[in-house]
Amino acid sequence: MNLNIDAGKGGKKQKIQVDAPGKKKKSNASLESKKARAGWIFVLPFVLGFFLIYVPIIFDSIKYSFNEIKILVGGGYRLEFVGWKNYSDALLVDTSYVTTLVGGLKQLILDIPSIVIFSLFVAIVLNQKIIGRAAFRAIFFIPVILTTGLISDIDRANTLSSYMENSAGIDDGSGQESQATQIISVMDVERLFDNMMVGTEIVEYVVQMVNNIFNIVNRCGVQMLIFLSGLQSISPAIYESCSIDGASGWETFWKITLPMVSPMILVNTVYTIIDAFTADDNAVMRYISTVYEQADGNVLSSAMSWMYFLIVILILAAVAGILSGFIFYQRRD
Repeated sequence: MNLNIDAGKGGKKQKIQVDAPGKKKKSNASLESKKARAGWIFVLPFVLGFFLIYVPIIFDSIKYSFNEIKILVGGGYRLEFVGWKNYSDALLVDTSYVTTLVGGLKQLILDIPSIVIFSLFVAIVLNQKIIGRAAFRAIFFIPVILTTGLISDIDRANTLSSYMENSAGIDDGSGQESQATQIISVMDVERLFDNMMVGTEIVEYVVQMVNNIFNIVNRCGVQMLIFLSGLQSISPAIYESCSIDGASGWETFWKITLPMVSPMILVNTVYTIIDAFTADDNAVMRYISTVYEQADGNVLSSAMSWMYFLIVILILAAVAGILSGFIFYQRRD
């Protein structure tokens, strides 16, 4: 840097070279880069396990679905490429697979809305200021713990529980079965909706939902917690403004609560679909496992599994695309 200094009267200005201090280089990384590195370190075990363990298994499964296994005389096997034969056999030859798949999709259409709606209702109730709120939240989450791990295996081995779930009724000797396992019947709901001009499909749906309430409660624990987190993130000032303006509780729910938790509805719907398709009691999963245990059934079960996987992906994409048009994202500028 050059400085002009006046030497006095009659003097000449002299230029003095002064070296300005250079800019210090940033030796420490920014906070964002540190967070990024910490995030990659956190997910590194999953990434390594995915590429070292799961990717080879996925590749072998795809390879088996397009081949046929030939057992060699001296031991071992070789793969013979058959193209789309396994897929066509699963759809056209094994009719039980298509029947089971269609039945599973119909059950999914019944279960998903009921689980999401019930979990939202429970979350709204448990978000109120009531005595013992923490205890009630724990009670509704207990089924999630009881249906996982060792406890789930013990429960599936319970013969009496399996009989009660699968039994259509008890023969009382009169030639008719008493529907002991049902809470209500179609006739009960028809009497309730007699003057409301409700179709038979809705009546049957309500009956199935009420009779399946045990399964719905068992599978709504995680969704309930997600809805609770969404409800607690809504500012109380918004509800105070609605109360001052004279809005009723019904109007507040449809205008404030439902739009604000709509992102959680999408998350819970996607989670519920994946959970329903991969559950141990899923009929399609059980059928694929049965086919796999049969002789030379591994290639056919691989084809069934990949068709099932593609159907799940298509359903998730369709549901996410439809719900995304109704999602409200609050701007935090």
